[in-house]
Amino acid sequence: MSPSLVTVSYIGATILFILSLGGLSNPETSRRGNVYGIIGMTIAVLATVFGPRVTLGGLPLIIGAMAIGGSVGLYAAKKVQMTQMPELVAAMHSLVGFAACVVGFASYIDTSIQFTGAEKTIHEMEIYIGILIGAVTFSGSVIAFGKLSGKINGKPLLLPARHWINLAGLLIVIYFGHQFLHAETTAAGTFPLIVMTIIALAFGVHMVMAIGGADMPVVVSMLNSYSGWAAAATGFMLSNDLLIVTGALVGSSGAILSYIMCRAMNRNFISVIAGGFGTGGGQAAKTGEQPAGEVVSVSAAETAELLREAKNVIIVPGYGMAVAQAQHTVYEITQHLRQKGINVRFGIHPVAGRMPGHMNVLLAEAKVPYDIVMEMDEINEDFPETDVAMVIGANDIVNPAAQEDPTSPIAGMPVLEVWKAKTSIVMKRSMASGYAGVDNPLFYKDNNRMLFGDAKKMLDEVLVALMT
Repeated sequence: MSPSLVTVSYIGATILFILSLGGLSNPETSRRGNVYGIIGMTIAVLATVFGPRVTLGGLPLIIGAMAIGGSVGLYAAKKVQMTQMPELVAAMHSLVGFAACVVGFASYIDTSIQFTGAEKTIHEMEIYIGILIGAVTFSGSVIAFGKLSGKINGKPLLLPARHWINLAGLLIVIYFGHQFLHAETTAAGTFPLIVMTIIALAFGVHMVMAIGGADMPVVVSMLNSYSGWAAAATGFMLSNDLLIVTGALVGSSGAILSYIMCRAMNRNFISVIAGGFGTGGGQAAKTGEQPAGEVVSVSAAETAELLREAKNVIIVPGYGMAVAQAQHTVYEITQHLRQKGINVRFGIHPVAGRMPGHMNVLLAEAKVPYDIVMEMDEINEDFPETDVAMVIGANDIVNPAAQEDPTSPIAGMPVLEVWKAKTSIVMKRSMASGYAGVDNPLFYKDNNRMLFGDAKKMLDEVLVALMT
């Protein structure tokens, strides 16, 4: 394949990637966006493999590596449950960071192309920054995977003087960067490169370990951005324009998404990186004063009766629905209620679940119609006219303390105002706090009812009661 044809293929792939991002911005066009992305990546891979930079002797190795990687990806796609998507995304991000590190070291020790003067300095800066970003992305994503999968406690690990430790690490990285750029030989430059890589790996671990469970959705989008910039850095090292453009698209879109997620939590990006917000979840809240009031529990049959008598119902899904894999039962209940003429809609908070769009993905898998799945800003004003607001496994995103208690850790965070409905029903296993580690006054409000138990089991009982 000639260089000009490769360039044209790259341009076409870039256009398809942009169309893919546009399609993925809306649930109704997400499938089309996926198709655009698949076609674009296929064109990009074929143009690279059969381009002038790949020799016939190296082709079998490349095809073999692609077969192995493709098989692993196919196996993961088939075996990983939808509830495990957040940790799968984190694992994929770690691979991008690892690839950036490997390519960086390979580019540095490769002597087939000699650079001199300013070109040498620029090339080495690309290598140094690329490995730095890749190492942070790799180790940070591994820790995020551990937290999301429950292998590592979600509680933030706050070391004494952690900010000074980070500053010291940054200064050391800058110092060894100077040493690396002024190294006379490849052997002399390898030592500062290795030291920087170790520090970057440690920083990635420290950074994500200090972030609590409440901020994990932001962490996923942040690592998505890092992986994009790591890919762009790899593109610079390999002089591959498509990797640069694609990495920049992923990096910038991930950064925008991180900003949106932070705004949805009334937090800034720096405070997320500083860490310390949120516990591992599942622990009792530790607050000075307990909310006034009594908890009123209901049965599945009583819940079904409330739903049967309602005209307007809003369902608010959370991570508890994902863990219980109750989305299909939720769809059956929704379908039954709509057949009875009841207006059923879903309210989705931007940080519900463990990754951006987590609830949307689960509801789409269960074939819930896109037109009744509403964002928080679209549906919040409708709660006062809602007969029943049903919260399934959510906690912090429906906590009225965000508006009513200025001393709360989540004060000012935009939340779904379910307490304004005539009746709210909260489905939870227990009275434990959410990932922010604060109690929820919603549980004690006069118009609230608690349906305790596993979400899937209790919803199955609600569905049976509705059918009888």
